[in-house]
Amino acid sequence: MKIVADENMPYVEALFGHLGTIERVNGRSLAPEQLIDVDVLLVRSVTKVNQGLLSKANKLLFVGSATIGTDHIDLAYLKQRNIPFTNAPGCNATAVGEYAFIAMLELAKRFKQPIKNKVVGIVGAGNTGSALEKCLNAYGMKVLLCDPILEKSSADERQFVSLDTIIEQADIISLHVPITKEGADKTWYLFDEARLLQLRENTWLLNCCRGEVIDNRALIKVKRQRDDLKLVLDVWEGEPHPMAELVPLAEFATPHIAGYSLEGKARGTFMLFEKLCDILKLPHEKSVSSLLPSFFINQLSVAEQPTESQLLTLARQVYNLKDDDELFRKTFLNHNGFDHMRKNHTHRREFSALSLVNTGACKVNWVYKLGFSGVER
Repeated sequence: MKIVADENMPYVEALFGHLGTIERVNGRSLAPEQLIDVDVLLVRSVTKVNQGLLSKANKLLFVGSATIGTDHIDLAYLKQRNIPFTNAPGCNATAVGEYAFIAMLELAKRFKQPIKNKVVGIVGAGNTGSALEKCLNAYGMKVLLCDPILEKSSADERQFVSLDTIIEQADIISLHVPITKEGADKTWYLFDEARLLQLRENTWLLNCCRGEVIDNRALIKVKRQRDDLKLVLDVWEGEPHPMAELVPLAEFATPHIAGYSLEGKARGTFMLFEKLCDILKLPHEKSVSSLLPSFFINQLSVAEQPTESQLLTLARQVYNLKDDDELFRKTFLNHNGFDHMRKNHTHRREFSALSLVNTGACKVNWVYKLGFSGVER
């Protein structure tokens, strides 16, 4: 088989190598000629898979995208061509949820405002929003969920509120919706100038989904009027070229890497591998855990219940958001600086990589519920 894979997708060789030859490509500049005689195409969100790209794909039998969303995929065209497709919903949900939670802890330290008594509004309660909800619930915080689609589903028994209620009551708002441009519940420019101006005083606004969920030009205008608003932006309108004047206005800024944990990347590629094996009816004995390197810290002892500041110190052992923020500000204006940082982002781990051992008599079950590994002794 001939397999074409995005150059930034990890673990492809380890998983797909025995199935045939692998050619790595730049996902943004992939051309139709590169798909002649190709059997398998593995992409990320930077590649638009449509009729134009697949016009010369004469042998394609599978397309996989190691992403949650499918807005970059022409699903109707793939169906018309009878080309099986799968994405990787939930693969990086834990990483995104932990990123948002860590960002809140960082803001709390920076502005000396503990988050414990703040109300958090989560807009979009799917995989990533639910992962953040898990962290917040473990920490004992009040959470408001807004998701009109899930609210209409009888399968989801959680309580939901309107977006207006989120804006009126939430101290922190974290966005976790897919991008949709049509319908009553469209999310394109969900936060336009009018909604941004309605935000409560001292609101913290986090965007870890798609840049166009917020009108970025309106955000620049409103932020210049309201310094009380604090922004955490991982996604940007016009990626990979964010508006240069917006970056300095964010407290934390990163190049769409909220979900870029090694665990999340491994899960994404593995989900595509499993689907292809199902299609080809091939057995396998591979696992996600076998792909991951050992964490550089074996374990840490916890003798007392961590304070919020100590919790941030623990979180920084796994992922220091400040490092990525600093690097992004220095490099995003460089040629291909945005993509270069994404390509070379290989250090991020999830809470589960760090094992904590309770050596005291304190109650730290909530720490384990956050996602850290370990047992009480």
